[in-house]
Amino acid sequence: MNAGKVLRSLLRSPVGLIGALLVVGAFVSALGAGWFSAIDPTQFHLRNRLAPPVWAGGTWEFPLGTDQLGRDIASRLMHGARVSLMVGVFGVAVSTLIGVTIGLLAGYYRGWVDAVLSRLIDTFMAIPFIVLALAVIAVIGPQGGDNITLLVIVLGVSGWIDFARVVRGETLGVVELEYVEAVRALGQNRFWILVRHVLPNVSASIIVLVTLNVASVIIAESSLSFLGLGVQPPTVTWGLMLADGRDHLATSWWLATFPGIAITLTTLGMILLGDWLRDVLDPRMMT
Repeated sequence: MNAGKVLRSLLRSPVGLIGALLVVGAFVSALGAGWFSAIDPTQFHLRNRLAPPVWAGGTWEFPLGTDQLGRDIASRLMHGARVSLMVGVFGVAVSTLIGVTIGLLAGYYRGWVDAVLSRLIDTFMAIPFIVLALAVIAVIGPQGGDNITLLVIVLGVSGWIDFARVVRGETLGVVELEYVEAVRALGQNRFWILVRHVLPNVSASIIVLVTLNVASVIIAESSLSFLGLGVQPPTVTWGLMLADGRDHLATSWWLATFPGIAITLTTLGMILLGDWLRDVLDPRMMT
C-alpha cells in the first residue's frame, strides 16, 4: 500500500484520524515546548502559587494555572511531554530490537533453540510488566547515573515479550512458504533470509505492536515517576506532576487533572492509531 492510499484510508477512518491527531498533537507540543511557552517549567513564581486556570479566575500569564511553587502548569505539561514521549519511543525501540530478534531466531531455527527461547519467554510472562520494571529500578535506585537512560533500558528490557511471541508465531508460518523454502534450497545465507524474506512478512504486526506498546510504556513511566522511582526532579514528567498534585486534589484540582488528561489523550491516541494500523496492514483487508 503506497503513501497515497494510506493517507486516503486515514482520512476515511474516524478512529485512525482522531488517533493520529492526538499523537501528532502530543509530539508537536513536545518538540515545540520552548517555542510555545517562554516560561521556564522549573521557575518559581511564589506570589502566584496555586493560581487557578484562566477560566476559573486566573490570568492569561498562566492559562492553566500554577502549582504549589508557582510553576506554570502549561509549560510543565509541554516540557513533560518531551520526557514521557522520549521514554516511550526509545523504550519500545529497545523492546522491539530484543523481542523481534528472539522471535525470529525461535521461529526460524526451531528445535532446541525454539525450546530454550520459548522457556525464556514463558519465564518473563510470569512476571507482570510493571512489577518487573518496579523491582529492577527499586534495586538499582533512581538516584544513580542518568535516570532517563536507566528508565528506557529497564522498560525496554521489561517489555519485549509481546514482540517475541507475535514474531515467533508468524515466523513459524512464513518459513513454510514455498519461496522461502526455495531460497533456502539455493543455499542463501540464513541471516539474509531472515532480514530479506522473513522480517518484511512480519513487519505489519511489529508496527501495530509498536504503537500499542508506546502507550503502555508511557503509562509505566508515569506510574514509576508517580511512585518516586522514575525520572527525578527537577526534570519534568507527567508522572511527577501527578505526584505533586495528589495532596492538593480537594483545593487545587488542576495540578493533577491536566497531566492526567495529557496521559489519557496521548495513550488513547496511540491505541486508536494502532487499531487503525492493524486494519490497514492486515493482508486480508488489502485488495
